[in-house]
Amino acid sequence: MVALAWVPFATLAQETPKSGFVRIVNAVAPGTGPLNVQIDNKKINPKGYKIGDLTGGISLSPGNRTVTFSREGVTMGTTRVNVEPNETTTLIPFAEKVPASDQVPAHWEIRILRLKQKDTQEERSATFTSVSQNPEVKVEIREPEGKWNSVFVKRLAVAQAPILYPRGYVPLRSADGDLTSIPVASTGNYVVLLYDDEEGKLRSLNFRDKKFLSAD
Repeated sequence: MVALAWVPFATLAQETPKSGFVRIVNAVAPGTGPLNVQIDNKKINPKGYKIGDLTGGISLSPGNRTVTFSREGVTMGTTRVNVEPNETTTLIPFAEKVPASDQVPAHWEIRILRLKQKDTQEERSATFTSVSQNPEVKVEIREPEGKWNSVFVKRLAVAQAPILYPRGYVPLRSADGDLTSIPVASTGNYVVLLYDDEEGKLRSLNFRDKKFLSAD
């Protein structure tokens, strides 16, 4: 008869650590070529990213990670992310104009806006955030009956608005014209990023998140 080894219950109950996630949203307009992303010195997507590209959640084991963004003609930017199990951190690289000094001429530098998740209070809500060069952007969101409501979004901050459509495409507009409509179906938070394209025109992109986001 073969004797069975005794294994403590605590050992049997241990599970593999759950993953956390990082989402990248590219809003770097200055420079040339693709935006390159490295996490802990490992390149993500060999082809790089075009402005307006966004990733799904990049799965990472929990812990501190170093994320680096670079594009030709722009000073690279780096940030540290504490990856937490089952949580998603959204990173938005964008370019900031740095004035000339005695040491260096004026140049563009990559900065990173970080969005952290929080529990949402609305069944369907919109979180607007802006990396546009404008200090404040006015966006209008339409109700199902046709009324337009104004949302004022300060640069590098967030603004919240309820979504009254149960489903379908929610129209948005700004002084520059129509923005990308929000495709609404199930409940959750719909994030709208406002950014300037290569010609300086205000653009938007959006994605759904189960929770709402706050600037960190």
